[in-house]
Amino acid sequence: MNISFITAVLPVLLLLLFIYRKDALNPEPLGLLLLTFAVGCFSVLPASLLEGMLMPLAPGNPLMAAVFEGYVVAGFSEELCKLLLLMLVIWRSRHFDEYFDGVVYAAFLSLGFACIENLMYVLGSTDPMSTSIMRGLLAVPAHFLFAVTMGYYLSLAKFDPEHRGRHLLMALLLPVLLHGTYDSLLMVGSALGGDMALISGVLTVVFIFFDVKMWRWGLNRIKRMQERTKEQNFDSLHPFDGFTWDV
Repeated sequence: MNISFITAVLPVLLLLLFIYRKDALNPEPLGLLLLTFAVGCFSVLPASLLEGMLMPLAPGNPLMAAVFEGYVVAGFSEELCKLLLLMLVIWRSRHFDEYFDGVVYAAFLSLGFACIENLMYVLGSTDPMSTSIMRGLLAVPAHFLFAVTMGYYLSLAKFDPEHRGRHLLMALLLPVLLHGTYDSLLMVGSALGGDMALISGVLTVVFIFFDVKMWRWGLNRIKRMQERTKEQNFDSLHPFDGFTWDV
């Protein structure tokens, strides 16, 4: 098997295993997880079509174009397609019955997207090993963290119908903002190039800080959803805890 293929797919497999093991309390059915991953692979197609439609709208200024491409072309297109397809697959599923489920399914779908995208970049690169290492450390985990955010708010929307509209909006808006900021920091730094090395260096530092904060925020949301799921299961097993009779 081609070493480039292995290095492109390996970070995806590791993150799939990571989130699957976090769902130890009541694991999701493997068939539905694989379907969700496959739909994520497919989501590259509609996202690419939407990106192609939005790309001609980019402003002429290189810096403005970088921001537009980061937030609108990449961030909005990709996260919108992921969310719509994710809801199509799992929203009405009887298996989507716990808070942590939204995070798991969102991660599987987003990592399906990341897998195909990574293969396209790595196999099309003149230096596939360097590309796979950089994307394995940055791009693939970023898609995973965008998904944690999306799944977090999708679960809130599922189990808090009173505020469903607000949670669904956040399930799209926050991943778009995270994705757009991630891409824009890289694209603006690339657009500046060597002409403004100091600013490019500052942007690199900001990017590293942003990436670390994303990891901390994402892991915190995973922990919070695990705790909500435990509480949810406890309440279902002990429905009369805390109940008192009025005399």
